[in-house]
Amino acid sequence: MKKYIFVLLISIYSQSVFASLAIQFWQTSAGARVYFVENHALPIVDVSIEFAAGSSKDTPEKSGLANLTRRMLKLGAGGLSEDEIANALADVGAQLGSNFDADRAGISLRTLSHSRERKQALDIFSRIIQHPEFPQDILQREKNRIIASIKESSTKPDYIAGLTLMKMLYGDHPYGLNGPGEIDTVAALQLKDLHKFYQSHYVAANAVIAIIGDISKQEAAGIAESLTNDLPHKLDSSSIPPVKDPRGQIKRIAHPATQSHIQLAHPGMRRSDPDYFPLLVGNYILGGGGFVSRLMEEIRQQRGLAYSVYSFFAPLREKGPFQIGLQTKKEQSEEALALTQAVLKDFIAKGPSEQELIAAKQNLIGGFPLRLDSNSKILGYLAMIGFYNLPLTYLDDYLKAVEAVTTAQIKDAFSRRIHPEHIVTVIVGAVDE
Repeated sequence: MKKYIFVLLISIYSQSVFASLAIQFWQTSAGARVYFVENHALPIVDVSIEFAAGSSKDTPEKSGLANLTRRMLKLGAGGLSEDEIANALADVGAQLGSNFDADRAGISLRTLSHSRERKQALDIFSRIIQHPEFPQDILQREKNRIIASIKESSTKPDYIAGLTLMKMLYGDHPYGLNGPGEIDTVAALQLKDLHKFYQSHYVAANAVIAIIGDISKQEAAGIAESLTNDLPHKLDSSSIPPVKDPRGQIKRIAHPATQSHIQLAHPGMRRSDPDYFPLLVGNYILGGGGFVSRLMEEIRQQRGLAYSVYSFFAPLREKGPFQIGLQTKKEQSEEALALTQAVLKDFIAKGPSEQELIAAKQNLIGGFPLRLDSNSKILGYLAMIGFYNLPLTYLDDYLKAVEAVTTAQIKDAFSRRIHPEHIVTVIVGAVDE
């Protein structure tokens, strides 16, 4: 009874923390979707704009184009050089950020809300988004940097494991493409490729703008209009194909590392998946809860086969990966893999206990306010809600949805969604034969 009371109290407290997050939504005259939270606690404004321009928009022949285009946006735009952009932002204490994954490419700005600083920062931000120049000399430099990074990473066991795993999991699907690209494809990219990609994917109708900070809705609307008026207006109608279950297999790759890097994967869930919350809570119990997870208990605490073991879902527009990962001594790799498979199969077959479920809910609900304790974190949620067309009440509904999950729902969701015969596995640093 005390545990249920604790969950209830935490739920009430957590909801009070973000009850003031009244998300306002509208569309610009160019069709961009805008998500805004007015917050006058600090003299700061955070703005982000995202596009469906992630690595899944690449082709095998031009792998790395989406990433390179996104990198080049702030390296010369609107008549300003890379250094002039950096100096103008530094002059008013503004900061740029960016994000990139298989689905999304975005750029963000943090600026003071005072008129002079905000106006100058937003002018630079608008030029970057709407008038990138992709200077030829900078293009070659950035290509060289990416290629050097790929070469360096390609010697590391965790990079080899991750890249191999995604290719095994997704095959020819766009999610199987390497975000940074391949050495030969990046080397072959030309200026015209960047211009074409920008015109095709950085379009106003597909843009999602998130704004939070010390401004009014009228001011936020003006910002959103200024960031989208000059964007390409061509409609990007391309879509990502559904993900198919792969053929289960294990690939062992030799490597001089002292430890084996073991990774397992299965197609997971979409961001808007109806099984989202049973899978979320279930994964916390299985391997997402750190020292309180089953995988950690069985593999580290009981047998000492690994220092750390984890599992996670990475939801995307289509099925993102469900992954399990660990590192162990080479001579223990097969034992560790067998135990990992056994723990997963047992969880799929039997589901969690009621005690595990109560503990998971306590941690997820109790930790939720920390996900909303800064403007930058809230900005990320606004962008995610907008990009995946989630309800404006998503944050309010989150705790209720977690609290409503049952052991039967978790067992049902995992048994329907995760099939051991379709799991792909890679061991980098396998035992030498």
